[in-house]
Amino acid sequence: MLAVLGPQVGRDWTVAAGGLKWSCWTTAAHVAHDLLAYAGQVAGAPTDGYLPFDLVVSPTATPAEVLEVVRAGAGLLRAAVDTAGPQVRAWHFGPCDAAGFAAMGVAETLLHTDDIVRGLGVPWRIPPQLAAVVVARLFPDAPAGPAPEVLRWLTGRGTMPGRPRRTSWTWRAARG
Repeated sequence: MLAVLGPQVGRDWTVAAGGLKWSCWTTAAHVAHDLLAYAGQVAGAPTDGYLPFDLVVSPTATPAEVLEVVRAGAGLLRAAVDTAGPQVRAWHFGPCDAAGFAAMGVAETLLHTDDIVRGLGVPWRIPPQLAAVVVARLFPDAPAGPAPEVLRWLTGRGTMPGRPRRTSWTWRAARG
């Protein structure tokens, strides 16, 4: 995300992010929020809900500053996942291990980078290897196909031959 979007910080981030109703700026702030929330879940290990805190990115933050908040959230998630023992479970619609939170963080980052580059008109494709890991961990019943296209279809962002476009979806990060 930082590598592809860093050079784009001088562009108009008030435009819609791909097919989302959010702006590119709001979408990047959302990624920062989710990464921090996932880090908090892993570190705090609550078993029955999300910890009652929130990230608010200053509305005066520039796109470059929002990306720095994303970098910080990613660093915190990485640290939380790296230090969590294999027995750690935290709530995400059920008990979720640290690897599940890591996969959700990667998914949020990949998908919303894709949304933002589409909004900005920047050529970029979701890396197949990362998409394959995310699909395998979060969508165990996913159909066969190129992982980036499958991930986009699974999350309502694309089409697949012979399958209706998805209008709702959820990933399955929780594992007992």
